[in-house]
Amino acid sequence: MTETIDQIKTRVVGIDIRVDRTTFAVVDIRGEIVAQDYFLTTDYHDVNDFVAALCEKVIALMEENGGYETIRSVGVSAPSASSVTGCIENAANLPWKGVIPLAAMLRDQLGLAVAVANDAHITALSEKSYGSAHGMKDFVVVSISHGGLGSCFFSNGQPHLGFNGFAGELGHTCVEVDGRQCGCGNKGCLEAYCSEKGLIKTAEELIAASKEPTLLSEQQELSIKTIADCCYKGDKVAIEVFRKTGEILGLGMANYASVLNPEAIILTGDMTQAGKWLLKPMRASFEEHVFHNIKNKTRILVSILKEGERDVLGASALAWDVKEYSLFK
Repeated sequence: MTETIDQIKTRVVGIDIRVDRTTFAVVDIRGEIVAQDYFLTTDYHDVNDFVAALCEKVIALMEENGGYETIRSVGVSAPSASSVTGCIENAANLPWKGVIPLAAMLRDQLGLAVAVANDAHITALSEKSYGSAHGMKDFVVVSISHGGLGSCFFSNGQPHLGFNGFAGELGHTCVEVDGRQCGCGNKGCLEAYCSEKGLIKTAEELIAASKEPTLLSEQQELSIKTIADCCYKGDKVAIEVFRKTGEILGLGMANYASVLNPEAIILTGDMTQAGKWLLKPMRASFEEHVFHNIKNKTRILVSILKEGERDVLGASALAWDVKEYSLFK
């Protein structure tokens, strides 16, 4: 009689669903990306079509890189996703509305165990596993991108996810009563002022109110990069755009830190491209408003991970935690 020994599967799939594009990768047990690809999320207005296309592309990538039998499980990062339910729930910026049972849909088509979590949770997990939070137990990650502002915090080495999996929604805390309309439906949210969309809105308001010429008026497109470029050229209105944004962001983060007392706050996402123009006023505002016993005791860091790899790595780390399962064993 021939004895057989079970083989350990040494690879997982990490998937990062964003408003504009979806990235997916095969990742090995050491956290190395074996292969990676992407497609445009915006090409699929029906979630069933999106899931079918995603599964087809993931299966092709698996087969081209070691085969289906080497894959243990799948981890997914998505906006407004709950790790408790495995669903995307009422995402403000995705084309699909309502509650989407994403984990179940992917599991049924891929035949593998699937774990789904909020994109901010995934970013924090990636930072703890591979990035600036490695070795930390109490920290906050704040992700600022074109679409929004997300956050997640770890307490005593574990992510705090809350009862329904939506803890840490810093972007949807109110910084101005009856302020700007936010995509979530509320008004005055931090995200409405400190995402790239919010930054551009502030720039448009200051351009309209300015009594002196500004290089911002000459830009074909306003973005974090073009506004920052104008700052480096000494444009006063552009500098004021980041000063106002940094002041509001610092206030929001100070409130957060006063409740959580983290060792560090790690910033990720497109907004970090602004460098000193955003970070200097943000830090000043943070120290002005934070609880006095933790003033000057919270490190504010910028992520060291590559923007295109961070969240697929975080999703892969999530995949290792889900119990192995396969329809085709």
